[in-house]
Amino acid sequence: MPSFDTVCEANLVEVKNAVENTVKEISTRFDFKGTAASIEIKDKEITLIGDAEFQLTQIEDVLRNKLTKRNVDVRFLDKGDVQKMGGDKVKQVIKVRNGIESELAKKIQKLLKESKLKVQGAIQEDKVRVTGAKRDDLQAAMALIRKDVADVPLSFDNFRD
Repeated sequence: MPSFDTVCEANLVEVKNAVENTVKEISTRFDFKGTAASIEIKDKEITLIGDAEFQLTQIEDVLRNKLTKRNVDVRFLDKGDVQKMGGDKVKQVIKVRNGIESELAKKIQKLLKESKLKVQGAIQEDKVRVTGAKRDDLQAAMALIRKDVADVPLSFDNFRD
């Protein structure tokens, strides 16, 4: 029975490379000389550190440009709140989304049921497996999911005939 998986995964290698390129640019830019501006990545969290919120915005802008150049969708980023550190420094944590949240998975499953397509959606941990009798039904389901869930960067993999 043909099936495919609907997933929400960023290419973490490209994200890491973009962060490293951002570090290089920060170290060479004149407006960041002598400041506490820095960026680092640990697991799936990117930490921005700067002297003021304005500086964090500039670092984030550089990061977004680097991610875009590496074909990583910036919708994977979930910005956290700006937090004060010791002295006059501030930091912000940006999480890299990985996996479909349960509410979104339920929404996709409901969408497939209401579409009257002959497919079933099954939630499996952080992905949704869609199975159907015909390949054409699965392709229609992909188009439906892309159209109705546009705010999250979903991809489809593990297509089996």
